[in-house]
Amino acid sequence: MFIETEDTPNPATLKFLPGRTVMPGRSTADFVSADAVLGRSALAEILFDQSGVARVFLGGDFVAVTKDETVEWSALKPQILSVLVDFFVSGRPVVDEDTVVEEELIAPEDEEIVRQIKELLDTRVRPAVAGDGGDIVFRGYRDGVVRLTMQGACSGCPSSRATLKHGVENMLRHYVPEVVSVEQVDA
Repeated sequence: MFIETEDTPNPATLKFLPGRTVMPGRSTADFVSADAVLGRSALAEILFDQSGVARVFLGGDFVAVTKDETVEWSALKPQILSVLVDFFVSGRPVVDEDTVVEEELIAPEDEEIVRQIKELLDTRVRPAVAGDGGDIVFRGYRDGVVRLTMQGACSGCPSSRATLKHGVENMLRHYVPEVVSVEQVDA
């Protein structure tokens, strides 16, 4: 099995491409610490066992790993590659099927606005963010404020707040006039 790697805009995060589906459909999973895994992903648990792993993000066809400052990629990358090869060859499921993204309840009068927001995020934003080793997840909408979470490489990237406010917010306000602002929500 051959796994490619790609740099991301966040120098602490490396994107691993195993050449197969990691997460089915449009789902993703972001584990901000070993404690956040809690039996939800066997793969994430094994990756957090590697010294220096600070965050694990599972995308549709990639795994983004964020390291802490105590280790260099030259030491950590071979360990991660070995874990990924062993795991994918084993055929074990990547996540427990009960792993879900939680959204706020949407008021009935906002359902059409939320549908438009999600469509724009899915078609215009998520593909670009996934290319950088991350994801953007809709968390809620109320009173003109869209609540989003940046995940994976994007969560710790120095430019993510600017991308969220200037890029995503401006686009949503342009196409969905009811949107007043975008707010970052930590996972």
